[in-house]
Amino acid sequence: MKFGIAVANIMGFATSTGATAMGTGAERAGFESIWTVEHVLVPAGYESSYPYARNGKMPAPDSMDLPDPLIWLTWVAAQTTTIKLATGVLVVPQRNPAILAKEVATLDFLSGGRVELGVGVGWLEEEFNALGAPFHERGRRLDSYVAAMRALWKGEETDYDDGFVHFERAVSRPMPPAGSVPIHIGGHSEAAARRAGRLGDGFFPGTHEDLPHLLDVMRRAADEAGRDVDAIEVTVTIDGKSDADAIANIERLASSGVDRVVIPPLSFDPAAIADALGTYGERVISRF
Repeated sequence: MKFGIAVANIMGFATSTGATAMGTGAERAGFESIWTVEHVLVPAGYESSYPYARNGKMPAPDSMDLPDPLIWLTWVAAQTTTIKLATGVLVVPQRNPAILAKEVATLDFLSGGRVELGVGVGWLEEEFNALGAPFHERGRRLDSYVAAMRALWKGEETDYDDGFVHFERAVSRPMPPAGSVPIHIGGHSEAAARRAGRLGDGFFPGTHEDLPHLLDVMRRAADEAGRDVDAIEVTVTIDGKSDADAIANIERLASSGVDRVVIPPLSFDPAAIADALGTYGERVISRF
């Protein structure tokens, strides 16, 4: 089982000091990866329903700093040596795929191949509108942009035209050291599960509620696409409790096909995070 830290770039960890404390503390404690979240902007008074809370609202104040995940991860990459640098998730349909492919490949190149790119379709319609990005075709755009980025990551002259993206004899370098970057499909809907089975290197449903059903959907989609479902890495979020119940829960998830669990920060105090993560590493990660 792999262990990661979720929503790592918020609150006290939005600063340079906090980012360093989070990244180095997680690496020393034995965490394999660190996962960031994204919103370019959040329109005040939004009416779109946040899908991960019953009240439909993000559990964060409007005044909270939320750095760009790729730039934040670049800072963390410079302070660490082994921890994977992940987005959980990047709202790809809001971005230009060629620019994003360049940014991600550059971070992967400079960090020695440590990027795990979690992507999603997004949910905040008001944000899409403010950015001039079409909201209702975001699923098709995500599929298109993933394919376009993978084509550019080959580092060769590339032609691509699918109605959303068009380029001819395009070359984008540096290349990711492994030739591509793992793409994890985020979302806890059946559509996300099917997308993960069809084209994802990983599936990040975020929650483990209804997980057996979502994994069945993902596996069926992978079979239909002729893909090896065992090669699709599954990541879920759990709470950060370090008691026997948490260990039993992780063991149960492992037996159901989960490859990685991510926990929220165990403290939002940069001065305390290293000790909190270290304790979790001793009590939980060491058991696996």
